[in-house]
Amino acid sequence: MKTLISWNVNGIRAAEKKGLFEWMTSKDADFVCLQETKAQPEQLDERFTAPEGYSSWFASAEKKGYSGVVTYAKEQPLNVSTLSIDEFDDEGRSIILEYPEFILLNCYFPNSQEAGKRLDYKLRFCEAVKDYCDRAVAAGKHIILCGDYNVAHRPIDLANPKRNEQNPGYLPEERAWMDRFTEHGYIDTFRKYCSDPGRYSWWSYRFKSREKNIGWRIDYFCVNSGFEPRLQSAEIHDQVTGSDHCPIELCIH
Repeated sequence: MKTLISWNVNGIRAAEKKGLFEWMTSKDADFVCLQETKAQPEQLDERFTAPEGYSSWFASAEKKGYSGVVTYAKEQPLNVSTLSIDEFDDEGRSIILEYPEFILLNCYFPNSQEAGKRLDYKLRFCEAVKDYCDRAVAAGKHIILCGDYNVAHRPIDLANPKRNEQNPGYLPEERAWMDRFTEHGYIDTFRKYCSDPGRYSWWSYRFKSREKNIGWRIDYFCVNSGFEPRLQSAEIHDQVTGSDHCPIELCIH
């Protein structure tokens, strides 16, 4: 069995001070995909770039202290890439590791922002990710797409759906893209195993939202339908603190 973790850490240096790498050691996952690292590799020492047992692959934003992803893996990939689209690579939005049995995409989807200020950019990114996945699947590959999608797909995925229908992360256009993505043969792995409400992966720092569990589920592991027989379990580790997001987990055979 292999275990994969995805977590928006809201700053890898801040998360390190809150026990990120001790938690990683205790989990002993095969892959750990982090988003919103807000750091470039040259700003980091070996605690961040080479934690015990792992190799790392970073994609960082040109703007310091912004965006960025890193994937830690115990296995060396066949190939490492990004979406190779400048407007997304400039913000460190993706790192892609290819293995014989699957391609692992670690993505930090843009926030559409107030009044949909970056909605067009967000939707272009969503389409680029879907296009990449579609091409890979058409070529006979399996994909695992994880990260902070910055979208709550359905009413069950946030505490106050009616109140948020015109807010970033729950805009009709964003949900429509998630509809198309899942209807096109991609599985939201957590919902395969859990149909319970009240399971969230992000909470605002305001209004004691986490304490009251007023949250959103915006972090996902999705796989192509052909990979479904390999799925073992999917979890949300909402008891783990250290960020405004919590880690999510996927186990595969």
